[in-house]
Parts: sequence; C-alpha cells; structure tokens
Amino acid sequence: MKRFIIEVSTDGNTDIVNLSPELSEKMRGTEGDGVLHCFVVGSTAAITTLEYEPGLVKHDVQNTLQRLIPDNVPYEHEATWNDDNGHSHIRHALVGPSVSIPFSNGKLLTGEYQQVILIDFDTRPRRRKIICTVLV
Repeated sequence: MKRFIIEVSTDGNTDIVNLSPELSEKMRGTEGDGVLHCFVVGSTAAITTLEYEPGLVKHDVQNTLQRLIPDNVPYEHEATWNDDNGHSHIRHALVGPSVSIPFSNGKLLTGEYQQVILIDFDTRPRRRKIICTVLV
C-alpha cells in the first residue's frame, strides 16, 4: 500500500475540477493490478466520475443540483451555525466523499470519456485535500 495527497484550489459554488491528469501522473510506474481509492477531506465537497466536458460540467451538473438541492432555501444547519452552506453539506452527502478506481500497471481503467472529478459545493473558494490510497 502507498498513499499520496493531491491539493487543489477551487472557486466554490459547485466548481468542478478534473483530477484525472494528476492521478494518471501519480500512478505512472505503479506495477501490478489494484485499486486507487480517492477521498476528499471535508463535508462540503465530493468526488465522483463524469465526462469532463463544458456543457455537462459548467451547466448541467450545476443546474441539476440547484433543482434538487437549492441554495436559496432555508436550512436548519444555517440557523444553527449562522452560515450559508446547508445545501453544500446535503450535496456532499448525496454525491459522496470518495471513489475507487481499478488500475493495471499504472493505468487507470476508466472509460474513454470518464474522468475523476472533485466538486466543491461550499459557498467560497477553498483549498481541498484529496487523500489517495493505492492498494495492490
């Protein structure tokens, strides 16, 4: 087992970052078959896979999440903590904090149009830490 950390800066507000290029670079040279597990630290961001293309990333995902979990309705979390990110926590719970990707000899076994992405749901720019564990 080995572990590495990726850190990315985000703009918040459902900003989506493609992690695949950096993950591929970090996995280069890893021998054998196994699983790469990626976990984002924090409760207002998530990791999943998605086709990373402008229409889906900049509009469809954001618009769908806004319809499902709007940011302009009151949440008890906000009343409790006097903040504005109740929707961010619920979006995180829905999408999830981690993803596992199989690999073979350093190559992630994702589809041609399938990238590993981080979505930051918080209401402000953040620096996000992703803990990646390689299991061979």
